[in-house]
Amino acid sequence: MGGAIHGHPAALSRHRLQTSAGIFTVTFTHVGLACLYFPNAIRISIHTRQPENAAHQSWLVTTAKAIESILKGNTPAVLPPLDLASGTLFQVQVWKQLQRIPRGQTRSYAQIAAATSRPRAARAVGAACGANPIPLLIPCHRVIASDGTLGGFSGGLEWKRRLLAIERTKNC
Repeated sequence: MGGAIHGHPAALSRHRLQTSAGIFTVTFTHVGLACLYFPNAIRISIHTRQPENAAHQSWLVTTAKAIESILKGNTPAVLPPLDLASGTLFQVQVWKQLQRIPRGQTRSYAQIAAATSRPRAARAVGAACGANPIPLLIPCHRVIASDGTLGGFSGGLEWKRRLLAIERTKNC
């Protein structure tokens, strides 16, 4: 279920992950999960074979369980290790703030900016959300504009609406 990645020196393998919502694509490095793409987000040719090593196999199973948990509106019991090395210091700060947003709740870009001690950096927070390499597990779908509109989402606004609706329903 994987293939070596070319062009990203730290990337070791990319895998297709069948879920109840379609086929996600994940990329692992020696550190952990580095990228997660929504179904139909990228079109690449992937050889179907087992991951190259036991760690990737374990992380693949953990990632699949985490995605299924999220798609059911639950908080995953366990996440695979995350490789955030592709982000700048500020982006990583934002991504860590996103992980603190409780399921079923939202925060504005301005609130996230304030939480990173950069209250005037709402646009930069939006850019960091757009650069989030691991949406779902780093829940950037929970970030909205101050006026209550959705803003953007790397998986597309339909996915953002869907995920927020799942979480709202689960919290009722």
